[in-house]
Amino acid sequence: MGAFHAYDIRGIWNKDFNKDDVYKIGFFLPALLNAYKILVGRDVRTSSPEIYDALTRGITDAGADVYDIGLATTPMVYFATASKGFKASVQITASHNSKEYNGLKVSGENALPIGYDAGLGQLEQRIKTQTVKPVDKKGKIIPMDIKPEYIAFLKNYKGDYNGLKIGIDLSNGMAALLIKDILDDEPIYLFDELDGTFPNHEANPLDLKNIIDIQILVKKEKCDIGIIFDGDADRVMFIDENARFISPDLMIAVLGHYFLEEKGLRGNVLQDIRTSKAIGEYLTPMGASMHTWKVGRAFAARKLREIDGIFGGELAGHYYFRDFFYSDSGILACLIILDIVASMKAKGISVSRMISKIETYKNSGEINFRIQNKQQAMDAVREYFLAKEKPVAQYNFDGYRIEFPDWWFNIRPSNTEPYLRFITEAKTSELLDEKVKDVKNILSGID
Repeated sequence: MGAFHAYDIRGIWNKDFNKDDVYKIGFFLPALLNAYKILVGRDVRTSSPEIYDALTRGITDAGADVYDIGLATTPMVYFATASKGFKASVQITASHNSKEYNGLKVSGENALPIGYDAGLGQLEQRIKTQTVKPVDKKGKIIPMDIKPEYIAFLKNYKGDYNGLKIGIDLSNGMAALLIKDILDDEPIYLFDELDGTFPNHEANPLDLKNIIDIQILVKKEKCDIGIIFDGDADRVMFIDENARFISPDLMIAVLGHYFLEEKGLRGNVLQDIRTSKAIGEYLTPMGASMHTWKVGRAFAARKLREIDGIFGGELAGHYYFRDFFYSDSGILACLIILDIVASMKAKGISVSRMISKIETYKNSGEINFRIQNKQQAMDAVREYFLAKEKPVAQYNFDGYRIEFPDWWFNIRPSNTEPYLRFITEAKTSELLDEKVKDVKNILSGID
């Protein structure tokens, strides 16, 4: 089985894992997490019912009860887990992956993510080495309706958007389960029917071919902002009134207007190791103390809790909030950002103008290199530039991030794919092009 990864269990259904694997995951999970009441939700993928059946059979055969919340966004599972005091939960989803994929996102008490180092690795070993022995007194499956309570929670963050024209692409994913209960019919919606075959485009907003429809809509309808969700609604991304895609890390800076300016909070803000240097330069004068950490919810949610951060975000479009159990929610981020956009529009400031105040670097975007000798390649890039320039900051986790006076780079191995990922920023386009060219030359000689 090749479905266990750093952040979750995920792969092509009936290739990387199957119902026998899922049954064993369910069976060994209660003892691993010392949890005999386990919350379970699922997305609308065509394989989710089969996975649900196998998972819950395993959980109940271990003597634990399943609290079934049915179809759910992933953040809805986090909300139910933390607010109702569950020690464990599972969301059946493959997030942004294409329709043939599915997976399991496991959380512990307080909705803390269970990644490979925090329990999934042990679970994988138990599946491989231990024998399944169903108990005599099996657990029960108990239906649970958390949707009204979760919608009420989200509505606390809804502002007055009457002056905005909003376009939203729901990607036929799980955001469609909730969004109209919160925003009503005022926005212009695309692909708002739940459909796990994703007939219109894949539910991955980071792939630019998937945002074409919302870009067309924003231009045609002259929207103030365009919004697009991924498959399980834990991520959200935005395009401006000119239909230009906004790099998701820039929205970390936008969130500062709500938490640091409007609410007057001061304290820690989390960013991942790929985040634009412009974010810290923008937020620090507002009262933020910036913390840089590893990529992925399995690391970010735990780190935000550890530092008691106000909020945080990632380049991949995850946004984390102290007031949401240090977890990420695409819809919650969307509501807060819409409130900021409405406030800015009232002052005559468009989304593009707001972003232009933040975006002070030229950015390469994430460049992928298919390389087997990843550590050798990362070391070669680091040593080349350290020999030429004196850095102002270095981070040696999740690959390397090295900052120089006028530019910086991050090079890191993918946790889920056979790639080395490189990203760089510079003060000028000429300097950016020079550094990208240097890296391509260095890596061209490494297999």
